[in-house]
Amino acid sequence: MCQECGCGSNAGDANTGGNPLEHAHDPNLEHGPGGREYGQFGGRRTVDLNRSLIEKDDLLAERNREIFRSKKLLVLNVVSSPGSGKTTFIRETAARLAGKLRVGVIVGDLATDNDARQLRTAGIPVVQIKTGTMCHLDADMVANAAAQLDLDQLDVLVIENVGNLVCPADFDLGEDLRVVLLSTTEGEDKPLKYPPMFHSAHVAIVTKGDMSNAACFDRDFALANLRRVSHHAHIFELSAKTGDGMPAWLDFLVKQQAAGLKLDHRQDRFGASELGS
Repeated sequence: MCQECGCGSNAGDANTGGNPLEHAHDPNLEHGPGGREYGQFGGRRTVDLNRSLIEKDDLLAERNREIFRSKKLLVLNVVSSPGSGKTTFIRETAARLAGKLRVGVIVGDLATDNDARQLRTAGIPVVQIKTGTMCHLDADMVANAAAQLDLDQLDVLVIENVGNLVCPADFDLGEDLRVVLLSTTEGEDKPLKYPPMFHSAHVAIVTKGDMSNAACFDRDFALANLRRVSHHAHIFELSAKTGDGMPAWLDFLVKQQAAGLKLDHRQDRFGASELGS
């Protein structure tokens, strides 16, 4: 995963200020098994590639969290595989919350601003992050993007992470809720294949409910897998396209924002956390 390989360490466009998670690497050394680096004269040393990446991100995430809480924002980190319907789900969530909650969005993609343009059709403020080769967002990218929004004019900040069910699981962005999507077109075993992501989520959304019959989606099997891996998460089933199931999700967000959600992020991010009722 990213904290092990340091992939995309030079990623990030001018809008993000570049990737802050630098992975120092001696060009005279070659990688060997287990993350070791071998010198050009046959000597070797062991280098910890994990600690600096994650510790720095955690510190920056806590800084983000303090700022967001000072603005009384409810912050969502929306994650899923590519094509699960994140952008449509976020657009319809924001549009249907109009008059109740003011929503802003930060979008992460390797390239293009297609998602940002689609979201702006709902009349909401959007900032696009282009990560280049980096397969996830990090806390510093989010901080730079959030600085381009008027946070005092928002109640909810939605971060649409890069489509990936692996690397984003390890990076705290300063969110209150991690929301993972499972579409009916992906297969019922996704939670079993990617347990770190699904176990780290506070909310699990089964999306594209309108396509479940065409996809021969086994609802009971999918829900059983979610409850096995995401046993502490709130689960919603919906279709952003038809609106079925959306009212329960929107009501949940309104209640969470009104309650001034406070999660104990000092816990292991993969552990259970209590949500406001």
